[in-house]
Amino acid sequence: MAKITPSVQEAGRFYGWYIVGAGFLISFIGIGTRYSYGVFVKSLDADFQMTRAMTSGVFSLYMLLGCFIAIIGGWAMDRYGPRKVGIFMGTFTGLSLILTSHARAPWQLLITYSLLLSLGTGAVYGVVNSTTSRWFVEKRGIAVAISSAGGGVGAIILAPFAAHLISSFDWRAAFLVIGLMSGSGMIAASLLLIKEPRDIGHLPYGMKSEPVEKDSAERGRSLEAGSLTLAQACKMQPFWFLGLSWLFLSLGLHMVFIHVVPYAVDMGIAPMDAAFILSVIGLANIPGRLISGKLSDAVGTKAVGVSCALIQFGAMLWLMGSSQLWMLYAFAAAYGFLWGGSATVITVLTADIFGMRSLGAIMGMMSGGWAIGAAVGPAIGGYLFDMSGHYSIAFAVGATALFAAACFMGLIRRVSD
Repeated sequence: MAKITPSVQEAGRFYGWYIVGAGFLISFIGIGTRYSYGVFVKSLDADFQMTRAMTSGVFSLYMLLGCFIAIIGGWAMDRYGPRKVGIFMGTFTGLSLILTSHARAPWQLLITYSLLLSLGTGAVYGVVNSTTSRWFVEKRGIAVAISSAGGGVGAIILAPFAAHLISSFDWRAAFLVIGLMSGSGMIAASLLLIKEPRDIGHLPYGMKSEPVEKDSAERGRSLEAGSLTLAQACKMQPFWFLGLSWLFLSLGLHMVFIHVVPYAVDMGIAPMDAAFILSVIGLANIPGRLISGKLSDAVGTKAVGVSCALIQFGAMLWLMGSSQLWMLYAFAAAYGFLWGGSATVITVLTADIFGMRSLGAIMGMMSGGWAIGAAVGPAIGGYLFDMSGHYSIAFAVGATALFAAACFMGLIRRVSD
């Protein structure tokens, strides 16, 4: 039995920071790939003669399936560990994008993209952040912020990279290249993942002592003291308020991610300039996560989360009145920063409120709510665009969803409150 010691963290050799780095790369690939889909919308419309609602529906089905995969993935992570789950995800991510590059009919996209990519990336957020949370007591906010910021960096890089490949070659080459890179990178990063510190004789960062003479079962119960099972969490009001907050935040976010590029192109902006809107959102997401993570460690979490969601609501109102590129970039900077803040806060709240015992399953359920919002948002946006010929009504719905998220977040109370 390995001796459990906290001394490695003071010596700068705490393995949890490798977990953070691996989580960053997995988020970069899994989330960044997801948020680059908007760049492909116009090409798929043209090649397959699809309506905007149909193109959005491919992504919405992917996210709806991702809801179930997130729940199953959380359970699988608790049972089998993040390394095996991560390798599985990397395999299907690469396979999905490679096969999508060979699709010849719209129905094939529902299999190669919607189904297979949901298997590859549906559980990314829950697996990465529940694993990271297990490794930290102190500095949990900043650790989760760094690992999840990979998705923002992925949006910065992968969206314009995909746009460049499409303009230089075509959308099929773009899917092929990104698929090869994504599958191999996610598998490599997953090899670094370890479920929890005691598996290699460490304590979570900030936990100073644990009697080493306890057997593993006793030690596990000690580390999980005060934690809840998934069944127990589901009976708690904070569980549902958190889930609804995630759902409505996701609805607004994914409506933007899928439709802001075609919205800009439709108003006459060059495709590369429009694709850069996603990069600005991703770039601003990084300081948003880091600053909110620091604030949550220092002054608490809920007020930061509510403030971020309310200001996102205001940013959506700005988007509805935007008519020039600089206005879209200003929106993207504000919205990306605030998205990073609200998402980080909710992740930290989940671990703080429910503990570590079934965190993978609980985070999987929360990710399921996120996936439902991500499925509904783009579908509503595409349908309302086809019905009205513009995005004003769709973005108004997105703004309303963000206001609802702020309200539900404000209602959250800790289990002990």
